[in-house]
Amino acid sequence: MTLLVLCCVGAIGVYYYTMSRYQDPGPLEAAQEFKVRSGAGLATIAVDLEREGIISDSRIFRYVTAARFRDGETIKAGDYEIEAGASMQEIADLFESGKSILFSISFPEGLTVRQIFDKLAADPNLSGDLPDELPPEGSLMPQTFSFARGTPRTDILEQMRAGQEALIDEIWLTREKDLPIENKDEFVTLASIVEKETGVPDERPQVAAVFLNRLGRGMRLQSDPTVIYGIFGGEGKPSDRPIYRSDLDKETPYNTYRINGLPPGPIANPGRDALEAVANPAPIDALYFVADGTGGHAFAKTLDEHNANVRKWRKVEAERSSN
Repeated sequence: MTLLVLCCVGAIGVYYYTMSRYQDPGPLEAAQEFKVRSGAGLATIAVDLEREGIISDSRIFRYVTAARFRDGETIKAGDYEIEAGASMQEIADLFESGKSILFSISFPEGLTVRQIFDKLAADPNLSGDLPDELPPEGSLMPQTFSFARGTPRTDILEQMRAGQEALIDEIWLTREKDLPIENKDEFVTLASIVEKETGVPDERPQVAAVFLNRLGRGMRLQSDPTVIYGIFGGEGKPSDRPIYRSDLDKETPYNTYRINGLPPGPIANPGRDALEAVANPAPIDALYFVADGTGGHAFAKTLDEHNANVRKWRKVEAERSSN
């Protein structure tokens, strides 16, 4: 009986000692990343944690965690940030939660599909190949996406495709009546031109109004970004390469100085603001706009007003060149 009592006391002592070690602050002095590999067993994870100085005893972590989580089956693969002094229990709970480190990738409005593919391919935290065939221009939603390391590139691509489709459908239903565009393809095409014409959000409804007014009157759009797309495609114009007068005369399906109406498709991926600007343009009669030297544009109803604005812009350019 005495031996049995001693054994029970000893077992209780071992239990409380083990649980105390499991719940006490760990040896980690500064926050550190730790990767739980897919398919890794609890024994391997425990040994790796001890080797990296995150826990003090791999056996305690392994056996207590196994008892709590049925042999660790609820531990999720991923990259985790372990806080300084984290106990074994806190670490196990973190692995069970699946709250791994999230990375982000941002796609500004106005990128082409080719440029988006290049950015996806270059991100080292994503995995897998992209499709050989590019999706249609204008079909991917510009946005910032959060993801866990190792997320397939095709997952981000599908989110962009589905998001843009839903966004276009949503805004198309809110459009003004009697717009001189016949379908959603033309809607996205014009929104992409508006997106590339101005980086000033408040101006987009005015720019959209100018193009819609011109379309309604049978005037050519005469948009430089469409000329650039016709020459360089989705790769984009080199930043140090100016637009030459001869470029405006080149015969391409996208040269809106040479063709009537809209080009055959979008020239970039428009964001919400550009789409909403086309769906609900500003109530103005302007037919022209030109840079005003402040980052925005000056709008005009008549050619005479526009030419006066052009002269002002050229004066600003000349003053800048002389300084």
